[in-house]
Amino acid sequence: MIEFRKMVIEDYEESFALWNRTEGMGLSSADSRESIQLYLERNQGFSQVAVNNGRIIGTLLSGHDGRRGYLYHLAVEPGFRGQSIAKNLVRHAIALLREAGIQRAHIMVLDSNEAGKAFWSRMGWTGRDDVLLRSSDTDVE
Repeated sequence: MIEFRKMVIEDYEESFALWNRTEGMGLSSADSRESIQLYLERNQGFSQVAVNNGRIIGTLLSGHDGRRGYLYHLAVEPGFRGQSIAKNLVRHAIALLREAGIQRAHIMVLDSNEAGKAFWSRMGWTGRDDVLLRSSDTDVE
């Protein structure tokens, strides 16, 4: 039986291993244990894992900045796909964001991640042509 529960930092190693195995997942130094711990502390109770027989088979990082919600690292073990695990993780995250008063959420998907783009389209999420995402490291002046 699959159980959904709040992600805790003790889930990091299994979650990170799943992210590493997930095609289309973009990982960086921001995914270190320390960074994820800060994220979980700042957004307590928003991120989740799906567990089967004590093993993490799905993850979703979720949080907000007070205005907008953000979802990251949705991943499901290949052998468990097609069972609505990802859909349930997303729906629960959106419900939690709604309860927190957040009216809009965003997800960033690598342009090369065809499976990810197809999933989010099926979920009813739309692409934006009016916004260009730009990024900068904070140690750059």
